[in-house]
Amino acid sequence: MTNGTSGEWRGWRAAAEEALYGPDGFYRRPEGPAGHFRTSVHASPLFAAAVARLLCRVDELLGRPAELGFVDMAAGRGELAAGVLAALPAEAASRARVYAVEIAGRPTGLDHRIEWLSEPPERLTGLLFANEWLDNVPVAVAEVDAAGVHRHVLVRRDGTERLGEPVSGAEAAWLARWWPLPPEPGLRAEIGLPRDAAWAAAVSRVERGLAVAVDYAHAAGARPPFGTLTGFREGRETAPVPDGSCDITAHVALDACAVALPGARLCSQREALRALGVSGARPPLSLASTRPSEYVRALASAGEAAELTAPGGLGDFGWLLQPVGIADPLPGVTDPPSG
Repeated sequence: MTNGTSGEWRGWRAAAEEALYGPDGFYRRPEGPAGHFRTSVHASPLFAAAVARLLCRVDELLGRPAELGFVDMAAGRGELAAGVLAALPAEAASRARVYAVEIAGRPTGLDHRIEWLSEPPERLTGLLFANEWLDNVPVAVAEVDAAGVHRHVLVRRDGTERLGEPVSGAEAAWLARWWPLPPEPGLRAEIGLPRDAAWAAAVSRVERGLAVAVDYAHAAGARPPFGTLTGFREGRETAPVPDGSCDITAHVALDACAVALPGARLCSQREALRALGVSGARPPLSLASTRPSEYVRALASAGEAAELTAPGGLGDFGWLLQPVGIADPLPGVTDPPSG
């Protein structure tokens, strides 16, 4: 589906860039990301409601500005932006200016109050929220060869790989600091420099407020030895083939993204959502006999909350919190992400 020919060898960063965002790329397909994988946004409206509560906390710390901005990065079909706007109290919603940032065209039927952009606004006072965006910022892949040399992994459109030139310069320095590979043939790493730069650029748009990145993450000292590059198609994990037919993703070294910016910190989605009122606790059984309809609704809500906060699942997502000119809106939340 992409313009690259099947026999052309390219680094994974260039191949994934075209396969995901090129003219016929995966993220321009009409069904959108929800047709292929399930995120926290799609799992339950509780997630958007929690983000709305976070935006309200930011609003209070900002002193309730006349214009309260909310940016939904990598917005898909605008599900999170619409959910947050619907969950805001009326007074905050009246001041809210909501932006959905996505390369695909605006979906039909989206709330007219949501502005559809291909880039975040240049200046924002409020909350920039990037849910599963950084994992789709394409990165180069390195592999250790038989001589212990770190080399770029090259790929063709059909997914066939071979090793290319040695990794050098800034990429080699990033590996040495953030993902050092022992000289064992076959060990692999994703070089996260483009994600560090993308996150710093996004945060630079926030004049005052908070920027949050949410993704599957790993930390220094616990990097996966063979990398995490994979694909998703129609709800199933699949081989990462850069032909535009599937999502291509890799977990994020959020600790590397965080280090260049003052005041950034990491926590797990489980603890962040609990601090924002999302609990998987079951309702009391006595409610079933006294108010059965309410019990059924509360039980369904508890099940959704449990999915959003589950260890080994969505609860292990990392949240990277970057306050800009305000206090931390989630003080005391320290549980580190795992992955």
